[in-house]
Amino acid sequence: MAPSFDLWGKDAPRGTSVIVKMENPNWSISEISSPDDDEYGVSGNGGWDFAGSGARKGGRGKNAKQITWVLLLKAHNAAGRLTSLASAAVGLASAARRRVATGRTDSDAAASLPDESPVLRTRFYSCIKVFLWLSLLMLGFEVAAYFKGWHLGAAELRELVVLPSSFGVHGLLESLYASWVGIRVEYLAPPLQFLANACVILFLIQSADRLILCLGFFWIRFKKIKPVPKQYIEAAEDLESGANNFPMVLVQIPMCNEKEVYQQSIAAVCNLDWPRTNILIQVLDDSDDPTTQGLIKEEVEKWQQNGAHIVYRHRVLREGYKAGNLKSAMNCSYVKDYEFVAIFDADFQPTLDFLKRTIPHFKDNEELGLVQARWSFVNKDENLLTRLQNINLCFHFEVEQQVNGIFLNFFGFNGTAGVWRIKALEDAGGWLERTTVEDMDIAVRAHLNGWKFIFLNDVECQCELPESYEAYRKQQHRWHSGPMQLFRLCLPDILRSKIGFWKKSNLIFLFFLLRKLILPFYSFTLFCVVLPMTMFVPEAELPAWVVCYIPATMSLLNILPALQSFPFIVPYLLFENTMSVTKFNAMISGLFQLGSAYEWVVTKKSGRSSEGDLYSLAEKTPPKQKGGASAPNLETVAMLDSQPKKESKKKHNRIYRKELALAFLLLTAAARSLLSAQGIHFYFLLFQGISFLLVGLDLIGEQIE
Repeated sequence: MAPSFDLWGKDAPRGTSVIVKMENPNWSISEISSPDDDEYGVSGNGGWDFAGSGARKGGRGKNAKQITWVLLLKAHNAAGRLTSLASAAVGLASAARRRVATGRTDSDAAASLPDESPVLRTRFYSCIKVFLWLSLLMLGFEVAAYFKGWHLGAAELRELVVLPSSFGVHGLLESLYASWVGIRVEYLAPPLQFLANACVILFLIQSADRLILCLGFFWIRFKKIKPVPKQYIEAAEDLESGANNFPMVLVQIPMCNEKEVYQQSIAAVCNLDWPRTNILIQVLDDSDDPTTQGLIKEEVEKWQQNGAHIVYRHRVLREGYKAGNLKSAMNCSYVKDYEFVAIFDADFQPTLDFLKRTIPHFKDNEELGLVQARWSFVNKDENLLTRLQNINLCFHFEVEQQVNGIFLNFFGFNGTAGVWRIKALEDAGGWLERTTVEDMDIAVRAHLNGWKFIFLNDVECQCELPESYEAYRKQQHRWHSGPMQLFRLCLPDILRSKIGFWKKSNLIFLFFLLRKLILPFYSFTLFCVVLPMTMFVPEAELPAWVVCYIPATMSLLNILPALQSFPFIVPYLLFENTMSVTKFNAMISGLFQLGSAYEWVVTKKSGRSSEGDLYSLAEKTPPKQKGGASAPNLETVAMLDSQPKKESKKKHNRIYRKELALAFLLLTAAARSLLSAQGIHFYFLLFQGISFLLVGLDLIGEQIE
């Protein structure tokens, strides 16, 4: 409706038109200025200009009734926004209730590991439950003491000499509380304070390391430092004149039961701009599903018929996971004819010029063993989980990998989107199946043999991020248990190696201990155990700068390579602390060789980009490329629209007991902090507890099929 008011008589001009539109569930208000608004005192933004009580240009002031009408509508709009927030909260609570009723616990997945006993499987969860029950018991004591007027702060307790007499004990409850305070002061506070101080020192060391990495990143940006290849691929005409200037390249695509993405990876690799006679593509299929095997084999045969130099390999004895798969492929007799090997996981899509931008770096650089490209993500904006992963991985590639590559010529191989000199792989001993991080293993062994690495931040390879928390959790467990396994195995080799003292120190103290062991240890211990315990033992203290200011500064540094993600800085900080429980558990499993350290679960892919990427390849690639490169055959993909859609599998969620137990521990500590006015500690504990609660109920990311 568009109401108008006759404010000054029949011939008076109309005031500001107000249009009220119904947009379920709330009203939306739009204000449209009339042509004469400027004459009658309406500001350009639809509001009123009160800079003077009289009318401008001879006009009269606005009627108070119209002003009241507009203000009331604005108030209604604000109330509608609050209602939408309440609706969202109710919807979240409803989703949580449904997931509690129908979700599966994470113990269901853990039960699939037959080599690990139930006692070992629940060891970490049991410890967290003990802390939770203790905190509940202590909270009961503190609440009773608070209402009885016995509650004393840490400063007051330090002044007490004889606790029972100071309390004036007259009954059993008073005696129990006095005894509890005495035990707290004499026996609990000193070790807890020592642990807190140790974690703070580790926190500061790790923060200093991160700050130095960021300074190196700024220096690289300021000086515009980047690896420059020696161009020995002279021009595109070489494809016509011959392939003598192009080295022989082997391309490997290891995959296992990944039918969602096999088409896009095979299509992208088959379209690489490289002479057909100088490239061989190995599709290394470890699938145990006959249907998936058939689909992948059929796809390879289609590309063979279109002229691609591609072969299909399937192992009879599927041992050693990805490392065993790659090792088996490298044992083929024809591998000796190739100089370099490029590796792409099943969901990776290299650009057409990937080899032309990576291989030239090897020219006249005989010490170079690896060229690693960075990852980019086709689904980074899919949900909150993928946005937070994007922040983490952008920092990993642009800061950690780039700085280490420029200044140390060493970093951990990412397992994909990289090109190896085959001689370097052989010199390092080839692929070994001894850990679940075969990529880091081969990188460390190659570094110990004197090979150098280059990281190319400007060469990107698209891939997928895990969209469900279950998939991400499994991936992170493998990524954090494997390095501890590797550290146990590599430490003697590092000490005996002939590399310099500083390189040994970097490997042991920075690469392994600080970034792979200390980081998950202090993150979990300091923020998930020590901080809530200091609420119940106030004699042990954590300063506010440890709880708030330093973590906020580190989060700001982490988000620098992905500034567009700045609005998610607070969820990122909370989520990283939430993931510390998984990383800490994985680190302990790898360090002490527990059963879950050998767990390997292929990260679930969604295949969202496969169809679109294949069509884009068809648009970019002409029917006949120079040098005889084949054009993609997309008949099968083109028929997808006409085929009936399969019924989607039923999705479910898991309930994660460790995260839920820690959520209640932190929320209990937040309640306790209200009694002692801990300030910023309360807000941190409250929001961190809510973060654990959301993750524990699997309310972040997509549900799994």
